[in-house]
Amino acid sequence: MSFIVTENCINCKYTDCADVCPVDAFYEGPNFLVIHPDECIDCALCPSQCPVGAIMEERDVPPEQRVFIRLNAELAETWPNISEKKSAPPDAEEWEGVSGKLQLLER
Repeated sequence: MSFIVTENCINCKYTDCADVCPVDAFYEGPNFLVIHPDECIDCALCPSQCPVGAIMEERDVPPEQRVFIRLNAELAETWPNISEKKSAPPDAEEWEGVSGKLQLLER
């Protein structure tokens, strides 16, 4: 079972999680990060590093967020790998906790 990046990451895109991942399982899109499910080793380091609580174990993803399980697997195959912390978008704090952001996801 792997960890999943969920909706709250959209437009927040803090990268603290990628910096602590021992296997470089994070991939970066324009406004969202994903975890490659086949690379994640379930070390549980990343959830506590996410300032917006967007990362959770697959089994804990609520029903309304389950689409992100598929999106993490799909997008990790095409997006570039990220293994170091970068600056968050300047308006990241404004997006924290905003619901209904799925339609804002940039591929």
